[in-house]
Amino acid sequence: MLEAIERYYDAVPRGSARVEDFGPLSLFVAEGTGWPYYARPALGHEGPAATAADVRRVRARQRELGLPEAFEWVAEHDPLLRAAVEEAGLTVHEHPLLVLGPQDGHPDGHGGTSGPDGVSVRVLAADDPALAEALAVPHLAFGEPGTGVGNAGPAELAARAEALRADGSAERLAGRITAGRTALAAAFGDGTALCAGQHNPVGEVTEVAGVGTLPSARRRGLAQAVTAALVAHARAGGARTVFLSAADEDVARIYRRAGFRSFATALIAEPGAEPGAEPDAGPDTEPGAEPDAGPDATATTGAH
Repeated sequence: MLEAIERYYDAVPRGSARVEDFGPLSLFVAEGTGWPYYARPALGHEGPAATAADVRRVRARQRELGLPEAFEWVAEHDPLLRAAVEEAGLTVHEHPLLVLGPQDGHPDGHGGTSGPDGVSVRVLAADDPALAEALAVPHLAFGEPGTGVGNAGPAELAARAEALRADGSAERLAGRITAGRTALAAAFGDGTALCAGQHNPVGEVTEVAGVGTLPSARRRGLAQAVTAALVAHARAGGARTVFLSAADEDVARIYRRAGFRSFATALIAEPGAEPGAEPDAGPDTEPGAEPDAGPDATATTGAH
């Protein structure tokens, strides 16, 4: 299963990025207006493990291209990389990676028509009028990280949805849905999207990504309902392995209660904060996701 997930991580960016070879490392560079991806271990590399010098070479190329100096990998698959990236001056963040394998059942929750307290949950078609609003929910969720009830509500949601229509994000997401590269599910109450998330299938593996609840609507079990709908959709489409990486242990507990089990540790490395800067709230979506399909690309399913 670990190898299947590793192949998935390598395959997802290739649909919209070119790959630059740095021996033990691959740098994904988005073509056009896509998300500025990251570097990660080269799939199938059989030579020596990456060194700090290799990491510095990739960082120099990222700076040259104006890209984030970001690296992503699974600790259990490439255990030596952490020391190299830390020696090269990057800060490493750990995120629990959880999985539903072929032997696991469906997560607990509401599978697609009704959610808690009468909230409806559905997988959206490419022409669904609520597409932009559903896409906007995780943007607001990750803007107020954590699991407690927050401030952003329907007014902020309407403004963000309009911005996503205007900049083409909603249209690009519709294209991904039509192509079968992304599925988007959302929970609705009183005609408003309250929680949304996606999964991005590649063959028999898919990742649940960017699940976020409108901050003012948290603490109602909406993330669990949306996740259950995504898993049901993925299973119906032939996915045997469904996985996700959580922002932290608090969020991971939500998914363990839903039936996911701990499997590995996703690591994300980036430059440390400048002195006096606000602490980083952590990555916004799941590894492999694109901004066209979610709020950010480094990927965790935090902010419920």
